[in-house]
Amino acid sequence: MKFRNIVLTFALFLILGAPAMAQKKAKNAKAAVLTDRQFWLQQMDKMVRPVLYNLAKDSLRIAMPKVTSIHIDNKEHRIKVQYVEVLGRVLSGIAPWLQLEGGSPAEVALRKQYREWAIQGLKNALDSNAKDFMNFDIGGQQLVDASYVAFALVRAPWLWENLDKKNQELMMKSIVTTRRFKPVFSNWLLFSAMNEAFLAKFGYSWDPMRVDYALQQMEQWYTGDGMYTDGTSFAFDYYNSYVIHPYLAALVDIIGSKTNAYKEMFEKIKKRNERYAVIQERLINADGTYPATGRSIIYRGAAFHHLADMAWRKALPKQLSPAQVRCALTAVIRKTLESPTTYKNGWLTIGLYGDQPNLGDFYNNQGSPYIASNIFLPLGLPETDTFWSAPAAKWSAQKIWSGENFENDHSASLK
Repeated sequence: MKFRNIVLTFALFLILGAPAMAQKKAKNAKAAVLTDRQFWLQQMDKMVRPVLYNLAKDSLRIAMPKVTSIHIDNKEHRIKVQYVEVLGRVLSGIAPWLQLEGGSPAEVALRKQYREWAIQGLKNALDSNAKDFMNFDIGGQQLVDASYVAFALVRAPWLWENLDKKNQELMMKSIVTTRRFKPVFSNWLLFSAMNEAFLAKFGYSWDPMRVDYALQQMEQWYTGDGMYTDGTSFAFDYYNSYVIHPYLAALVDIIGSKTNAYKEMFEKIKKRNERYAVIQERLINADGTYPATGRSIIYRGAAFHHLADMAWRKALPKQLSPAQVRCALTAVIRKTLESPTTYKNGWLTIGLYGDQPNLGDFYNNQGSPYIASNIFLPLGLPETDTFWSAPAAKWSAQKIWSGENFENDHSASLK
């Protein structure tokens, strides 16, 4: 009898209890699934926190590893410049999100914390008595790094407006001091132009010639189908996305508000922006991988800086829905950050898929891979925006490689 009761009890558990427990587990698992936005915020926080937390505490130089590429050209110098480098690259990527207002209570609280860290971190970087004081005049690389700081302030005027007058002046002078460095005859011309655009935007005296030279030279370097050469020769890398298109798009907005002299050129730039965004989206494979070609490949998600920038600026061409771009970029974020060796003691390693030292270039230091934060630009759109609120959608590679009938692709001159 006792045995029979045990059997009956077990049978009832299988009939009633097990399904209930399974449903409860399924419900909990479902509740634990992050939305795309929550996932992006989680990954952004993981990437950026060590930088801004330590800078706000005046301990970045203590905490940040002094790691360089195994192919480094001048190890001591590259370590000296890594602090301005990491500051500019991190802030340029999260600036639109810092500028945004509202959101869920958790996101608002996270943004509030990051705003506090960012403002205090900038003050420490500009304070000659602080341990984390940053010189902007110790080499040509500082021209590059200063431009990313300038780019961050342009993207997030909130940062500029919440610096006191003293620190605004110190920041302005720090950026102006990089005028002493001659830019390399390449995409570096845009770094000089961005620094001048920053000055123009915030009411300081700026040098139109540095902007004009960069714009006119880039026009000479336009090679067709939405792409520019980087200097006098074309390279099949991602510098059209790392630098060229996002910088040109910002110059169109800022300089276009100051003068009509470039109206015809700027219209062409906008069309080229759109064409290259189409190319970028098609480069993202069905699993989030993409061709690992060209120098600076350790910049991970920054390979799609341009596509992210176009989404944030709501400038995507009609062929690309915000939802498909969101899903494609989410796949890139997952793929480039999923390796267990992506981080070492909380800091990004040099590599594309985890720690891959041989992929580094001669100019890479610990600050270099943080340009990857620029894939997070669309976090500057509110959660109610179509980019975030629309249902998940397949991107081009998923549609094509699942056998769907799909529109063919054609090059565009746009000269």
